[in-house]
Amino acid sequence: MRKNTHACYYSDYLQLDKLLGAQAMESEKHGHPAHDEMLFIVTHQAYELWFKQLLHELRSVMALMGDPVLDDRALATIVHRLKRFTVIQKLINEQISVLETMSPQDFLEFRDYLVPASGFQSVQFKELEIRLGLRRSQRTEADRQFFYSRLNEADRTYLLALEQQETLTCQLDRWLSRLPLLKFEGFAFWEHYRRGAQDMLDSDEAIIRQTFEGDSLTSQLDELDGTRARFQALFDDSHYQRLLAEGQLSLSHDAMMSALFINLYRDEPLFQLPFQLLTSLMEIDELFTAWRYRHVLMVQRMLGSKIGTGGSSGSDYLRRNTEANRLFRDLYAISTYLLPKHALPVLPDKVKKRLGFSLGGD
Repeated sequence: MRKNTHACYYSDYLQLDKLLGAQAMESEKHGHPAHDEMLFIVTHQAYELWFKQLLHELRSVMALMGDPVLDDRALATIVHRLKRFTVIQKLINEQISVLETMSPQDFLEFRDYLVPASGFQSVQFKELEIRLGLRRSQRTEADRQFFYSRLNEADRTYLLALEQQETLTCQLDRWLSRLPLLKFEGFAFWEHYRRGAQDMLDSDEAIIRQTFEGDSLTSQLDELDGTRARFQALFDDSHYQRLLAEGQLSLSHDAMMSALFINLYRDEPLFQLPFQLLTSLMEIDELFTAWRYRHVLMVQRMLGSKIGTGGSSGSDYLRRNTEANRLFRDLYAISTYLLPKHALPVLPDKVKKRLGFSLGGD
């Protein structure tokens, strides 16, 4: 155990003089102190502290994901830190409940003093989105305009430089693409899978024809045709590439097939950690989406149809961007391609042995 060379005092260690002295109320500066402004400041400062921790976890995960070979020990660390990430997200989401104890009229007591400050100017939250993989091309036109227009030059330059760096989504695609799950000597897994998918879809069509009639039957069959087309894209590379080019998919074909394979055989001990990694990323996406929805409702409750302090259209702007700013849509889409467990081909022992217990090597 390392011996501390000097006495460590609680308030000094946490620098509480700085932390607790950082709540300067704008309403007080104007001679009209608003009681609830303190709550507003403390809650948003707490957000920024948690954003700092989320970035700390994310950077560490990306450092590990960037290694040429990702062994089980590193993968376990990644999964652990991503799960911590989601626990923090849940805490952040609950902080909205604290803000909602403030009434709209209480907010109006100090709102005008904040113009043009806005949550749009949270550089840490923007960095989280960028590092996770949300690109400007994915955003709505209004969001692309607001994303940088409300920032000072230093923050804008910093984030623009980040846009040029590798994202967690890129690292995920590369890791999945090089997993040894797609080619097996003497075992045509994907042919077995294709037949199983065809049998499942034929069974779905039979059920639809027995259950529906008229316009409902036509609608259900049209939906099934769309599902058949999505399955076909898995086995037609040119079709898959078209979907990529159109922005309907973001994962490469090999990455998607590996992610599907992991989900199909998630009960195998070998795939427990990879499956947890994929599940954690989906939960991160879900929790950010939930946070945005709750934020929309809170802003609508506080402002109604008023514009936001940063000049946006308030809750309408936030609502339009909530669904557009999803991070890992392709991982959610995998559920489309799952087969019932009884329809899966049993992996031969030699295949399990060949896969081994270390994934991601070149």
